[in-house]
Amino acid sequence: MIKDFIALFFPEICFACDEALFHKEEFICTKCQFSLPKTNYHQEQHNEVSKLFWGRANIETGASYYYFNKGTKVQNLMHQLKYKGQSALGRFLGKHYGKELMNSTLYQKVDIIIPIPLHKSKLKRRGFNQSDSFAEGLSESMGVEWQSGLLVRNIATTTQTKKTRFKRWENVDSIFEVTNPLSLAGKHILLVDDVVTTGSTLESAAQTLLKVSNTRVSIVTIACSIR
Repeated sequence: MIKDFIALFFPEICFACDEALFHKEEFICTKCQFSLPKTNYHQEQHNEVSKLFWGRANIETGASYYYFNKGTKVQNLMHQLKYKGQSALGRFLGKHYGKELMNSTLYQKVDIIIPIPLHKSKLKRRGFNQSDSFAEGLSESMGVEWQSGLLVRNIATTTQTKKTRFKRWENVDSIFEVTNPLSLAGKHILLVDDVVTTGSTLESAAQTLLKVSNTRVSIVTIACSIR
């Protein structure tokens, strides 16, 4: 009752539409839960995300939870997660998407979940990695462990915004390192990030992981800006 009374004056807001949440709603209102543009790419091996890596990285498959466009509710979610420090939102999205991934045969034999890491200087400045929270949520609902220290970023890159596709690739070429290759040998790795646009960062990370003996890599992101 106390929570309900407080909510009258300080209502929790849906991170997608900015409307007040009703009782028992978390982060995203029920209306937005049903109206946000899901890709359903996890149901098809050769979808637009996985095709993005054809000829670039030999991944098993790729998928994204939502379509991303500027000025949309999905952008609002990404802004809250990446710039407002709403890590609980990342776990929430990961937990829900993980349940959907487990209904696909493509993701039922994943051995480990690895988030795209930030360089230590950016992590120190920001204080969190949004991909970690997404990985944590996926881990909870998929029953698969996640690790944040097995893949590290040794070079601090400049922002990818407004770079050409080649410049984006050049900016992230050879910036990752696997710290314990033996622990990943022979495993199916689920590599995760928040948003995929050109795929340059994920390509570089996947290529690094695929150098480990007998590994397989699949990719999942919260959103994608390709159609």
